[in-house]
Amino acid sequence: MPDRSKRSKRTANLPNKVVPIHEGAEPVRASLDDTDLAIVRALQANARATYTEVGRAVGLSAASVHERVHRLEGRGVIRGYHAEVDPERLGLGVLSLVSVLPSDSMNAAATEAALAALPEVETAYSVAGEDSHLLVVRTRSIAELSDVLQRLQGIDGVARTRTAVVLSTPVRRGPVV
Repeated sequence: MPDRSKRSKRTANLPNKVVPIHEGAEPVRASLDDTDLAIVRALQANARATYTEVGRAVGLSAASVHERVHRLEGRGVIRGYHAEVDPERLGLGVLSLVSVLPSDSMNAAATEAALAALPEVETAYSVAGEDSHLLVVRTRSIAELSDVLQRLQGIDGVARTRTAVVLSTPVRRGPVV
């Protein structure tokens, strides 16, 4: 039977389920209990919430939440906090998914460095299959997208690209914890 004496009154009788977290093929050395998961969910909902507010939501004191959040950050479970901006309000209304088909002479490291140098590339995924990479590209216009695609074609190791312009985003969410 797990020791429940150090837990809050509200969570003392709840099971202390341990959920291993995996990153790629390597399991993260840490595991999360139900309270850790509740804290992560609360911060996903509002990363600006105070420790007191999160504590109320999960049944812990602000000091306990602070300690747990610090541990979650240290273990890499919480990687950071950011301001979510509206790209369209910044004039970046064209979102595209670009598949990169590699040439036979592709040097993955050199190609990835060249992709990283393009500011319009928000995210580059290395993928399995015929394509080597899937890119999330955001531009101000179709003309600017055309320019980005021409620059992509000029990267050594890129044989060709396939592009899908996003019309809408019916589902968008972070990882479900």
